[in-house]
Amino acid sequence: MAASSGSLHESPDVLDAETVDRHRAIVSIMEEMEAVDWYDQRAEATHDPELAAVLRHNRDEEKEHAAMTLEWLRRHDDGWDHELRTYLFTEGPILDLEHADHDEGVGDRGADGSLGIGSLKETS
Repeated sequence: MAASSGSLHESPDVLDAETVDRHRAIVSIMEEMEAVDWYDQRAEATHDPELAAVLRHNRDEEKEHAAMTLEWLRRHDDGWDHELRTYLFTEGPILDLEHADHDEGVGDRGADGSLGIGSLKETS
């Protein structure tokens, strides 16, 4: 199995196809984000307004590509799905969302912090 990128850290012979595809998506997102940064800098640096407009257009296309690939990754990786649903399109301090998410995911603890084992006891 050939990978689309030479940046695999493990031999593709020991990786399943899904892992390699997720790698392809991650590398593609990284490349798109880097292109956004480059276009941003070039648009700001040029003194030609028409060139700046073309570069901003190109930058925005790269954002679209990154978003599409990120959505593919979310649909194919439960961990990404969870994290993106936790943090994207929210309001307020981001770290508050992390604390709330961790508090909810402490296991099967109840609101009082217990594991709920007491609820398994027979009641008389």
